[in-house]
Amino acid sequence: MKQTYQERLHDLWGDMRRDWQLYLLLAPMAIWFALFLYKPMYGLVIAFQDFSIFRGIEKSPWVGFANFVELFQNDMFIRAFWNTITISGLGLIFAFPVPIILALMFNEVQNEVARRWAQTIVYLPHFISVVIVAGIVINFLSPSIGIVNLFLKSLGLESIYFLTQPEWFRPIFIGSSVWKESGFESIVYLAAIAGVSPTLYESARVDGASRWQMMWRITLPCILPTIVIMLIIRIGNLVEVGFEYIILLYRPSTYESADVVSTFIYRTGLQGTQYDLATAAGLFNAVIAFVLVYSANRISRRVSSTSLW
Repeated sequence: MKQTYQERLHDLWGDMRRDWQLYLLLAPMAIWFALFLYKPMYGLVIAFQDFSIFRGIEKSPWVGFANFVELFQNDMFIRAFWNTITISGLGLIFAFPVPIILALMFNEVQNEVARRWAQTIVYLPHFISVVIVAGIVINFLSPSIGIVNLFLKSLGLESIYFLTQPEWFRPIFIGSSVWKESGFESIVYLAAIAGVSPTLYESARVDGASRWQMMWRITLPCILPTIVIMLIIRIGNLVEVGFEYIILLYRPSTYESADVVSTFIYRTGLQGTQYDLATAAGLFNAVIAFVLVYSANRISRRVSSTSLW
């Protein structure tokens, strides 16, 4: 029998009275979400206004979808959008499998001390500030004192100005991002591997299976649901690229391949004070991200019966 609104409200109030300690623990996070995530959503109306910082949101004139029309006619935004998709797509192809491979490799290391040392070494870059990582990359690739160019000079080759050439930006960005985050991201897959029943390996060992066969036939299929969930999340973030890291690495000469939507919004909104156009770009980005994650979730649910919801 379907409950009425009053009955559902009464049940909720009863749950809150019974488990008030849990709701009290939840309250700070709920307040944080309300103040810093949901309340700022009101500002999205700026995307549909000819916004003036002096008039404010209430008094700025309404222009409908004019900002979006201007945005889609802006060559710099189109370039930034395709750069975002390209960089994220390359990251999905080359960076996403690395944590899985690392987790499988760690699982095969029999010496406990060696495994802990290896894990510590690959986890450490995650805890280094992105500013420091950018500084390391800049110094390593410096045309005068960088170790890479010093090596090239020792071979009789000319120095390469890596960070001023558009064709080098994406490999540098993706490669250094893999080095920084892959080790830490492998923890999720290691946790999934730890949940695999040991009896499966024992049975396979009795049947004469090699370690490679056990990894391919037991470990990978058992952690496949985790891989699918992480893939859906990664697809949902296709239009989100590391803003701070790109800001620290890119130059005007590399905008051709390095400028992404988030840096376009930064330059347009904060530097160019075109808040309405920047808000329109951010809203468009959010809609695309929602469509991607929703589509990936539906496809995954149909194909593998694994999904976020």
